[in-house]
Amino acid sequence: MNKLITLCAALLMTASLWAQAPQKISYQAVIRNNSGTLVTNTQIGMEINIRKSDPSSGTIVYTETQTPTTNANGLVSIEIGEEVGFSSINWASGTYYIETNTAIVAPLTTYTIKGVSQLLSVPYALHSKTAESISGTILETDPTYTKSQAANITETHITNLNNLSGTNTGDQDLSGLATTTSVTTGLNGKVDKVTGKGLQTNGTAAGEMQYWNGSTWIIVTTTTNEGATLQMIGGVPTWTGGTPPPPSVTNPTTGKVWMDRNLGATQVATSSTDAASYGDLYQWGRGADGHQIRTSETTTTSSTTDNPGHGNFVTFQDTPYDWRSPQNDDLWQGVNGVNNPCPKGYRLPTTVELDEERATWSLPNSEGAFASPLKLPMAGGRGSNGSLGNLGTYGYYWSSTVIGTRSLSLIFNSSVAINSHSWRTDGNSVRCIKDL
Repeated sequence: MNKLITLCAALLMTASLWAQAPQKISYQAVIRNNSGTLVTNTQIGMEINIRKSDPSSGTIVYTETQTPTTNANGLVSIEIGEEVGFSSINWASGTYYIETNTAIVAPLTTYTIKGVSQLLSVPYALHSKTAESISGTILETDPTYTKSQAANITETHITNLNNLSGTNTGDQDLSGLATTTSVTTGLNGKVDKVTGKGLQTNGTAAGEMQYWNGSTWIIVTTTTNEGATLQMIGGVPTWTGGTPPPPSVTNPTTGKVWMDRNLGATQVATSSTDAASYGDLYQWGRGADGHQIRTSETTTTSSTTDNPGHGNFVTFQDTPYDWRSPQNDDLWQGVNGVNNPCPKGYRLPTTVELDEERATWSLPNSEGAFASPLKLPMAGGRGSNGSLGNLGTYGYYWSSTVIGTRSLSLIFNSSVAINSHSWRTDGNSVRCIKDL
C-alpha cells in the first residue's frame, strides 16, 4: 500500500487574522510508494475533500483538486481553499475532517493513497473571522454578556476587539455563545475585553509551546535536556530523550554558575579529601582524549598538533614543558575554544574568575575552598614526569589564562590559596564555568 504521512494536516495561516482572515489552510504531507520509498521531485495529483461529522461517510462540504510537486525529501506543500464554497463553510456547526486522495503515477486522477485527519483548532480560528462583522452599541445598563462567539480566540486577537463599535442598540447577535465567556464594554459601546474558557494563555518560560486538547489550550511541559525530541505520546506532545544539563551550583556573591563537581568526578565533594570528588587531571589545552585519566599511560613524544591522536600523558623534562611543540596559546579560549573539555555551554574559567571566587571564601586556604559553594577538594596533581602527587594535601585548578610559556592555576593547601604559574605538561583539575 502506498503511504502518505501527514506532517501538519491543517495549519491555519494566521497573517492578519482579524483585519482580513485568509480563507486558506496550509497542508503538508510526506509521500511514499508501496515499497516505502520517498516519492521525490515528482508531480502528483491530489483530491482534497472536507467532510462534516464523520471521517468516512460524512457529507462532503468542499472539494478541490491540485497537481503539486514533491520536494527532494518527498514533502508536498499545498494551500487548500482556492475553490468557490470554502469561505462559506460554517466551521462552528460541527466536526470536520480533511480527506486527501493522492495519485503518484499517471494519470494523476487515479488515486491510490488516502488520508483522513480531523480538523481541530483550525475551524475555530476560521470561525473567529465572524467577529469582524459584529457591530452596534451594547446597552450601558447591562454591559456584560455571558456569551461570545470569540470563545476560542487568542489574547493577541482579543485586543483588536476594542475597535468594534456600532450605532444601534441590539446590533450584536450573541445567541448560542459559550456561557463560560463574557464580553465587557467600555465607553461608546466598544468592547473592552473578552474572558472565559478556551482563551489561549501566555507562557511563563522561554521555549514553552501550547496545544489544543479539544476544549482548552495546554502548555507542553518543557525540558532542559540538550537534543530532546518532541513526540506524540498518547495524543499529547511530549519532550523525550536528550542529554540532561550538568548539575550546577551558583555563587550568590559573584552570580557565576559552575559545575558542582570537578570534571570527571562522580560526586560533589563531601570533604576536602573525598577521593570520589577528585576527578580527572588535564594537561593544559588538551581535550578529553583519555590522557586525563589518572592512570593513563605516558609518552615522551610531544605532539605537533592540537590533537595528539592518542590518550597518553605526554611527559617533558625541558623548557618550555609543554605537551605540544610548538606551543599554542589559543587553546581553551572560550566556550568554542579548541579542545574545550567542558560540557556544552561551559568552559574553562579565566584566572580573574577564579580569583573572584577565591575572594568570597571564608578562609584563604583549603578549608575556605571546601566551605565555598564550589566545594573544591584537594585533588592533587600530576607532574611533568607523569607521577601523581599531593593527593589530599593540595588542590591545583587550571584557568584558561596564558602567561609566557606557562598557564595560570589556582593552588591551595591547608595554609594558603594563591594564583600561580604551572607548566602546561602538568596534570591539574578542571572546574567548568557556565558561559553566560
